[in-house]
Amino acid sequence: MSKIGLFYASTTGNTESVAEQIAGVIEGVELELHDIATEGVESIADYDRLILGISTWDFGELQEDWDAEWEVLSRIDFSGRKVALFGLGDQIGYGEWFLDAMGMLAELVKAQGGELVAPWPITGYEFDASRALTEAGDSFVGLAIDEDAQAGETSSRIERWVPQVLSAFGL
Repeated sequence: MSKIGLFYASTTGNTESVAEQIAGVIEGVELELHDIATEGVESIADYDRLILGISTWDFGELQEDWDAEWEVLSRIDFSGRKVALFGLGDQIGYGEWFLDAMGMLAELVKAQGGELVAPWPITGYEFDASRALTEAGDSFVGLAIDEDAQAGETSSRIERWVPQVLSAFGL
């Protein structure tokens, strides 16, 4: 049975909570949670199937732990790896930079040979701009979570997204 590595970092606890909710929905597959604040990102190379969770801060900036690991992350070869992303952002307070960090992470993963899976539709969100949009512009590159304005939607979004991820992972 294939393992999934779920890597996240969390300043306020929101990204950690979402990571734990995702892990709770995944059944019948071994999943290992990794907080990069304490573990770093080196063990990403141990997995062919990855879920990466990142939040966007202030004016489109990386969360501090991801930022601290960015150079190491940029040296990881993602070739042959399927990667699902989830991002947290505030579409009301920071609508010009909604989920930009997830977009930056997507760009890095693709540049390093990774295959992004399980995009998420933009329907139901109101924002001005985002680096996390697919080329067609009709989806985000991964699951979009807004715990500030739409916390009530998080569980149902996770419940709908996880089966897409598992299918894309061939599990």
